[in-house]
Amino acid sequence: MITNFNLGEYSKLDSNTYGLEKRRLQIEILKLQEDVIKNKRKVCIVFEGRDTAGKSSAIKFFSEHLRPSRYRYISLGIPTKWESSHWFQRWQKALPKEGEICFFDRSWYTRALTEPVMGYCSEKQYVSFMQKVIPWEINLKEKGFEIVKFYFSLTQDQQKKRMQARKSSELKYWKLSENDERIVDKW
Repeated sequence: MITNFNLGEYSKLDSNTYGLEKRRLQIEILKLQEDVIKNKRKVCIVFEGRDTAGKSSAIKFFSEHLRPSRYRYISLGIPTKWESSHWFQRWQKALPKEGEICFFDRSWYTRALTEPVMGYCSEKQYVSFMQKVIPWEINLKEKGFEIVKFYFSLTQDQQKKRMQARKSSELKYWKLSENDERIVDKW
């Protein structure tokens, strides 16, 4: 099932309502983790989307009260030459073990979303990915992996504002790379 949430500027919660809803949702994700541990489930929660759209913050929100030994944060970064030509094997190594949740800050979908736009993969690599991704995921499901996917977007103006804020921040400047600045022009 695919669900689209498009939260406009008028959908903001007041701070009290937000606090109550945040607590309720964090209790639910903790219940999920307990069930994952008890039933030896393997859960992949994939966060894809535009740079500065809030993927890392969402993962922080999801994982804030979880048992640290039973979840992992996965951000593989720039692939090596070998990983670039063995795309799914790269991600296979990062999948959750039984009783574990893995939060993927970007995922195998980078091959279909960012890499072609930025010229980091060839057309042949892209086409190969598109032909193999659905069978690969079906195979994962058959092996007991559960995959939840989120895609985060924002307007180009909002993205520019967030990138400028990162440039100016003594705490978040490290989150901005040359690639991030180049991708805004490829909207």
